[in-house]
Amino acid sequence: MPKLKPVQVFLAGMKYDFCLFLLPVVIVFALCSGCTGSAPPAPTPVPTATQAVVTTTPTPPPAPTAWPNALALNQEATFGLEGRNGTATVYKAELRPNYSWSTPSFNSPRAQEQAGQPLGTQHSYSTTEPAPGNTFLFAYVRLTDVGAERMVAPSPNQFVVNYDGKNYAYQSVEGSDVNVISVRVTQYDYQIGMGGVAGYIDPGEGNAADGFLIYEVPATIDLSKASLVVTLDAGHQAAWQLG
Repeated sequence: MPKLKPVQVFLAGMKYDFCLFLLPVVIVFALCSGCTGSAPPAPTPVPTATQAVVTTTPTPPPAPTAWPNALALNQEATFGLEGRNGTATVYKAELRPNYSWSTPSFNSPRAQEQAGQPLGTQHSYSTTEPAPGNTFLFAYVRLTDVGAERMVAPSPNQFVVNYDGKNYAYQSVEGSDVNVISVRVTQYDYQIGMGGVAGYIDPGEGNAADGFLIYEVPATIDLSKASLVVTLDAGHQAAWQLG
């Protein structure tokens, strides 16, 4: 074998040392190349069977209820102040999709002349219709003075129908001489003498204020859950279940 010159020995040693130096660099580069690659996406979690069927159940609204401690039809409530005593009752309630009525004064020659149509007295009935989705409720009330003195009677505005959390006010007919078909009494407010503002009742059954009040209510009303509520005087309130 030929003997290496000193320069060749030196270069050979340099190559060896360079290889030893380069090897770690190559290893680190290889590792880093693997680290910088795109990692596979994480798997999407699959909902469990319980999670998949979770639903929200809406809470149903509370069902209508009658006024607390409401009386039954025909039951009497007592009222009165300062020694004057009376009784009140609601003795009937009925629903009507409409009602027909007539009044001599409305059809008089004078009324027609004022309307510009002097056609002579007419005796036909007119029909009143409720708003769409509504019906009419007729409530029949009787108030009697059972004492010895004349007493103040509650006005019809003090009678309200309560149903499903709402109050409904009465609706007045045209006048005191209105006759509603198949109804034997007149409107309550004309029984007490002041046309719906205030009035009085005199002692005795024969002087009782016996009449009807008309309300326009939802056609879906359940009378067993509806009540007629009245403030009879400063110290007494009463309510009747209408069905």
